[in-house]
Order: sequence, then C-alpha cells, then structure tokens
Amino acid sequence: MGATIPTGILGYQGQVIKDIRVDETAGKVNIICKRDRRRNPVDPRSGRAGSVHRYKRRTIRDIPLGGYACEVQIEYAETYLSPSSVRVEALSFVAPKARVTRRYARLISGLCRHMPISTVALHTGLRWGSVKAIDVAHLSETVSMPRPQTLSDIRYLGVDEVARAKGHDYLTLVYDLSPGENCGTLLWVKEGRDAAVLSEFLDALSEECANGIEAVAIDMGLAYIAAITASLPTTAIVFDRFHVMQLFSKVIRDCRRAEFKAAKTLGDLTGQQTIKGSLYLLLSNRSTLKDTDQDRLDALLAQNQPLNAIYTLKEQLQRLWHQPASPVEMAARLNDWCGMACTAKITGLAKFAKTLQSHRTGICNYAAHPLTTARLEAGNVAIGLIRKRARGIADTEYLKMKILQLNTPDQPSFLFHKLPGLSSV
Repeated sequence: MGATIPTGILGYQGQVIKDIRVDETAGKVNIICKRDRRRNPVDPRSGRAGSVHRYKRRTIRDIPLGGYACEVQIEYAETYLSPSSVRVEALSFVAPKARVTRRYARLISGLCRHMPISTVALHTGLRWGSVKAIDVAHLSETVSMPRPQTLSDIRYLGVDEVARAKGHDYLTLVYDLSPGENCGTLLWVKEGRDAAVLSEFLDALSEECANGIEAVAIDMGLAYIAAITASLPTTAIVFDRFHVMQLFSKVIRDCRRAEFKAAKTLGDLTGQQTIKGSLYLLLSNRSTLKDTDQDRLDALLAQNQPLNAIYTLKEQLQRLWHQPASPVEMAARLNDWCGMACTAKITGLAKFAKTLQSHRTGICNYAAHPLTTARLEAGNVAIGLIRKRARGIADTEYLKMKILQLNTPDQPSFLFHKLPGLSSV
C-alpha cells in the first residue's frame, strides 16, 4: 500500500511511492512514484486549478541514497484550462530546466561554488556538461541582477573592471558603496569597459536616484570619467589611494630596476646584492615588516640615495589621505608633494607628478567624500579565485552569474535540509 511521503523526509510533494528497487550491479536506487490523484493540477502560469489532460512520466536524479545513485520515476499531469491552454504542471521539488530535484541542484551548485566543474563531475558521476547545466539553471533561479530603474537611496557608487581572462573580454562592475548594510553590494555587470557600457547603467537610473548620488569612486580610466561627467554632471569623481599608490608602485619598480643596472654596470657587487630581492621591502609599509626585514630596508636606504628618496616620497604620499581637512587643504599638500617629486630628479617621478596634477580634483575630492575601493578590490580577488578555480571561463554569461553569486551568502550547509541549531536552508 502506497503512502504520501512527508515533506520533511523525501519531499516528493504530490507523489506516492509505489516501489523501491535496488540495482547493486549498477549502483543505483530506483524510486517509482505515482501521482497523488487527490490533488488537482495547477497551471504554472496563471496559478488556476484545472483538470487533467493526460499523465506523463519522467525520471529525475536525486541526492545519493545509502551510497547509491538515486533515480526517481515521477508522474505528472498536463493541466487543461482550455484547448489553447494545456501546460505541464510545476512540481515544487523538481528543479527548473533540469532533470534533478531542487535539493540535488542546490548540492551541485554549492559544490561548484567551491570546486571546479570537472571535480564536481568526478565525484558525482555526472558529465561535465550536465554539472554546468544544473549549476546554470540553479543560478538563473537564485541569483539576479537588480534593474537600474528600480534602484534607490544610493549615495556612493564604485566602478571597476575585471577581465574574463588575462587581457580578454573585460566586464564593467558597479558596486553600491553607500554606508550601511548594503555597502559593497554588486549592482551591475556588463561586458565591455568603455564609456557607453557605464553610461547604459547610469542613464537607466531614475532621476531621483541619479540626483541622490554624491560621488563615484573609480580608477583614472578616461572612459569611466567621460561616462560619469556626461550622465552625472553634478556628481563628484573620487580617485582613491589604492589606485594612486598602485600607479606609484610602477615608479618604484622602474627606479629599483635602474639602480640595479647601474650597480651592475659599475661592478658594484655589494650594491647589487643589497638591491636584489628588495622590491617587497620598498612596496610594503614599514609597520608590516619583520624586524629582520626592517634592518634590510634600513641598510638599503642608507646605501642607495635614489631608493631612499623614492621610499621617503612614498611614505609622504600615503599621508596625503590621512584626515585631510578639506579638498583645498589636500590640494595644497598635493602641490607640495609634486614639487618635491620634481626636484628629486628620479626617472619617471616628474611624469607621475604630472599625472597627479591632471587628476588633482578627483584625488582631493576624497576630503569631502572619503571613499575607498577596498570592497571593489576584495570583489576582484574573489572573481580571480573563480577564474583560477575554473582554469578560465569561456562562457561570459556563466561568469556573470558566478560573479553575481558573490552577492548571496553561502549556505551553512547544502547537504542537509535542516541542521540542529541552524535555520532551514
């Protein structure tokens, strides 16, 4: 005699288990179900109850049962509302666009969040393409990108770019940097990194939302500057410390390389030995170095005057963002620093100072809008891990969904319906 399985056990709502067969040779458990005839079919579009047009059968995969692969033969109805409205009923426990249960799709997608598709396929016995299709279907249902037209209460935005692969297919990312619990939320992902791509997002914002945006944090790329200036003419542009110091680190690299070549040309073996392997000492903050590394740094700076000068300028440049009283005061400090940089007569420094002067308004806007792109850089690190884990993702749409998945918190467990002490997941 059949029985309706409770939701808390197997969760095959609307099905009655008629038989369970174990095929030890194939390593499978087959659960044969029949539709509960007491339930009226419901049209999945309108939500209206209809009559049964005919019954159909389908085999779906479920999570392993007792160490065996689990296949479930289910019966479902075609809902008849009118001759032009005959549609297959939706089953709550079956994942859309995939012949698996929802919990199995959640398991597969949860594993794909932390492992390559090939590894998930190896441990589940599924094909690579099947694993990806299940993950795509689950992500399509569980992650979504907000429509720009629906956004509101945004004070600050952060804009950055990321590559699908090194040097290929760049994506533009827009984050909400407004203070509060939503700070760091990804709002938009779009292929490309030109002005038109960012303008598409900004122009789609409601007038009220656009007028409420006070500042946008970006790098020094001209394309994003042009888009913001055209679409949000009254919004301040902020170039934060990270990108400025990242640009200055290239000057440090060039200076160190030039000094090493000079020491080699002069046959100065001591100078070469001191400079060799010292890049991280020059790029790091002194407070983060070990005592032995600090001693090495002091010896390097005492021996090499150009490196001493550029390291001192680096520390002074970092103080530019330390509690500036106003954009005017910050601009004065920037002018002083650029003057010292130009008199240092170090290759690349004068050009760097000229770059800072040409972007002085955006840099000094930090005093009025103390934005940083730390959240954006953290997001870039997470995206880099996605690419590395997958050894590259050729499907740009799939990559976009994986990036949007970063917005959703990871589940406490994708193996269980409910764990003691944890809410249902």
